[in-house]
Amino acid sequence: MTDTEIARRLRLGRREAFAVRDMLLALVREGELLTDARGRFGTAEQFGAKKGVFTGNERGFGFFAPDDGSGDLFIPRRATLGALHLDTVLAIPVAGKSDDEGEILAILSRGYREIVGTFHREGHIAYVVPDEKKLCADILIPAGKQCRCKEGAKAVVRIRSYDPLTGEIGEILGESGEFFTEERALIRAHGLRETFPEEVLSEAERQARGDPAAECGGRLDLRGECIITVDGEDTRDIDDAISVKKSGKNYELGVHIADVSHYVKRNSPLDREAFERGTSVYFPDRVLPMLPPALSNGICSLNEGADRLTLSCLMTVNAKGKVIKKKIVPSVIRSRHRMTYTDVTRIAEGDPKALADYPDLVDFVQTAVQLTHILKNAREQRGGVALDIRETKIIYEDGKIEIPNAPRTVSHDMIEQFMVLANESVAAIMTEMHMPFVYRVHEKPTAEKAEDFIGFLSSLGITPRFRAENVSPADYRELLHGLEGSPYFPLVNRVMLRSMMKAQYSPVNAGHFGLASDCYCHFTSPIRRYPDLCIHRIIKDALISPEKAAAAYGEFVKQAAIRSSMTEKNAAEAERDVDALYIVGYMQDKTGEEYDATVSGVTGAGLFAELENAVEGFLPLEALPDDYYEFLETHYILKGMRNAFTLGQKVRVRVDGVDWGARKVLFGLVKTL
Repeated sequence: MTDTEIARRLRLGRREAFAVRDMLLALVREGELLTDARGRFGTAEQFGAKKGVFTGNERGFGFFAPDDGSGDLFIPRRATLGALHLDTVLAIPVAGKSDDEGEILAILSRGYREIVGTFHREGHIAYVVPDEKKLCADILIPAGKQCRCKEGAKAVVRIRSYDPLTGEIGEILGESGEFFTEERALIRAHGLRETFPEEVLSEAERQARGDPAAECGGRLDLRGECIITVDGEDTRDIDDAISVKKSGKNYELGVHIADVSHYVKRNSPLDREAFERGTSVYFPDRVLPMLPPALSNGICSLNEGADRLTLSCLMTVNAKGKVIKKKIVPSVIRSRHRMTYTDVTRIAEGDPKALADYPDLVDFVQTAVQLTHILKNAREQRGGVALDIRETKIIYEDGKIEIPNAPRTVSHDMIEQFMVLANESVAAIMTEMHMPFVYRVHEKPTAEKAEDFIGFLSSLGITPRFRAENVSPADYRELLHGLEGSPYFPLVNRVMLRSMMKAQYSPVNAGHFGLASDCYCHFTSPIRRYPDLCIHRIIKDALISPEKAAAAYGEFVKQAAIRSSMTEKNAAEAERDVDALYIVGYMQDKTGEEYDATVSGVTGAGLFAELENAVEGFLPLEALPDDYYEFLETHYILKGMRNAFTLGQKVRVRVDGVDWGARKVLFGLVKTL
């Protein structure tokens, strides 16, 4: 009710009515009540307000995503209540121009305490323009809080007031536009930790002085087994190893993972720091590790010829790719070889030099390749969706940026299949034991997304054999299989990816849609991912006392899942932003060069096109043939009177330049192919 309605209901006089209004506004300031644009007062429950996160837009409006997963609301500029990008707010749906319009009633917490941007001065007024355009508000910097910052410098601002938005210069990063200044700015903008506290470093050094050979009592001794690691040439941490051999008609597969939890004790300074970081973050020129180098590159790294403590998932797999026996055991290993994907592929292909260099691995690799094919075929038959997702590989050495084509080989498939099988087996064992756990879940597409996908297929003349409300991984796999060799395959593959949910961590087992797995977890990378480290502790404790483990971790797995999902998302965004910076640096001197490309994105403003090495560029509408274009969003088509462009279409593009501010490569269209 409004204050007037309340006063009327209470039959108050004019002076008392004013007093009631003052009391109501005081209760709003204290957070006890809310008020809306119509001047009504009430509790959050009375309004039906929901808690969630506000995502801003540079034009002033934004979107509200409720925590309960219900539909997002569009928040017009007039209804934001001064909320900034990533603020946690209370909001309600309201009648407006659209059915999904909303209004923010309260700001519960701020998403930003520090903001990175460019410093400017106009007369006596100084301000910082945020790099994050979704913040859509400049930050005033009062005199005495400017830290002698120069015009055009990139700086970190500590927010002191949100109304008006005011702050002080906390750190000057360098001149705006300078390459490594921009990279540092992106790292700061994502709130990533670049250094470790002294107590964390000291504890890591102390733990790294341990002697695995002296600490392996009670562990399965596998040091005499042929165990190898297989990684990329530029791998920065080695936390997984494999062993494989034939046993009659079956295969004995071992996946051996560094026992990081032996060195990172629960609730220690090391553990608290790892929990906050959540994951290692990888950039072309550096890595921000989850754990200090004394552990990540030292005692926990499965180095060739060194005794290392591990957790081993030992599996017996039959000729049909089914795991018929599985167990997890604390172990000690000694890696026989540090192998690369390139070397293993050369052995698999019978390269004479590789065979001569590694005679003891010839049978090993042949057996591993056999098992790889068996597992891959079995997963496809179960319905695993083998989406063609290519990633840009960026190499930075001696001041030069290189982006080579990165072909996928049998050795990549080998490690992927073996790790996935171990992750499934571990999750299944812990589920059978009814342990609290951190699962890696990938839920099936919502009925709405699946319906949109079916509509898209229909527009291509493809009639799917599944229904939106009960789509399965096998349905998607069968669809792709039926389109192999068709010109529609790359297009459907891309749109299918867009129709699927995002994978995340959860204390509840919801299965993994893309892998067609009933239960799945991340077990294989405890050096660089906190959920892996967390479940290693649960596993080891559960093997000793299931009852104590269940009591100890019941609540914590919820916190770990939420934090790990959040840090993973932030790290992925940071890596994507920095990669985009390096791609612009790589392409800046290639203006005028032409390349074959594939349309990888369609928007109302233009097209995205991807080169063979996965470099993506943007073709604005003005770079396309003169026409009147309409964007058909659900069909991923930019359609004109004479021309049309759609996902997966082959085109010839020309590099027209780069946009450093937007971190975009700009293409021009040469012709369609």
